[in-house]
Amino acid sequence: MKPRKGDGPHWQRLRYGCYVGYRSAQRGGKGTWFARTYDPDTSRYSRKALGDYGALSAHEVFAQAKRDAESWADAVESGGVQLLELETVADACRVYAEGKPAAEGILKRTVYGDPIAKVKLGKLRRHHLRSWRKRLEETPALLTRNKGGETRTKTRSKSTVNRDMVPLRAALGQVLVPGAPNTDAAWQEALRPYKGADKRRDLYLDRAERKRLIDATDREARPFVRALCLLPLRPGALAGLCAGDFEKRTRTLTIVNDKHGLPRQITVPESVADFLAEQAKAKLPAAPLFSRGDGRHWNKDAWKHPIKDAAMSAKLPSGLTAYTLRHSVITDLIRAGLPALTVAQLSGTSVVMIERHYGHLVRDDAEQALAQLAL
Repeated sequence: MKPRKGDGPHWQRLRYGCYVGYRSAQRGGKGTWFARTYDPDTSRYSRKALGDYGALSAHEVFAQAKRDAESWADAVESGGVQLLELETVADACRVYAEGKPAAEGILKRTVYGDPIAKVKLGKLRRHHLRSWRKRLEETPALLTRNKGGETRTKTRSKSTVNRDMVPLRAALGQVLVPGAPNTDAAWQEALRPYKGADKRRDLYLDRAERKRLIDATDREARPFVRALCLLPLRPGALAGLCAGDFEKRTRTLTIVNDKHGLPRQITVPESVADFLAEQAKAKLPAAPLFSRGDGRHWNKDAWKHPIKDAAMSAKLPSGLTAYTLRHSVITDLIRAGLPALTVAQLSGTSVVMIERHYGHLVRDDAEQALAQLAL
């Protein structure tokens, strides 16, 4: 294919409705390859940047671009791809974060205001992401802002860096193929997590210790902390629940806002249902199921100090966090013999993660296992 200069790619037809294109770089260097395909449902063409294939030799480039263009066209024609014009890293992140409030929050803090956001997907290289990661690691983590307006920060830990890289890695993984290892095209290598950085699962509280924590928690935060001790939910997902998310007649709780953005339902035992019904009593459907004194939802800045104070009062480990309670509940479900698939569904994670961190399970009575957690 003969390259041409200018704004638009030079296209070559591969089959009906499927094209591969090349746009030369205006300032020299390698140009960018594109795929274009026709969507009969919308009666329009869309295109996707494929990159410059910098790791391949000259005679291999066209063959690989042709394969990638045809593969993408096949996915579009089968309905497996949402046709959107994705040009930059920010474009890919916004598509990925749609319906995922937690991921959107991280990306707003770490990507959208950073130079990485404007990098073209077709030109993205390992050195771009290494620079972004270095900036992330050097940026202090925000702790909280007190009433006087003073900002409190701390050095960003390796575990925090790992969590902050997850949305960007997932967003890019949806639109880019991994580059050849040990080359600058291997963008994925710059986003490898630190090994052994996440120590939150090392701390476990048994039921008696969780009961002591609940008793030591102030009156405002006690229902929220008790719920953390009863259900294996992420603190943010629990805090985001509204009164209308609980159906008393069927004892069904709908978790709407969670890490993966997809609503799911769990059935709770009577003891937990009675507790949730008490929290929802006389509240409008859109009101927080667990509310603070001012009627707002809980958030990490609001719940961490009551939990820390209660842990100190109950003489429990100082490293205790809201996530410690989630881990403790999951651990008890595992020990009760609940199957990995059931625990994964209850907690909103994957079977792989459950088996990796908690081992094999045998029992399949979710309601009975949850009932054993009643406090």
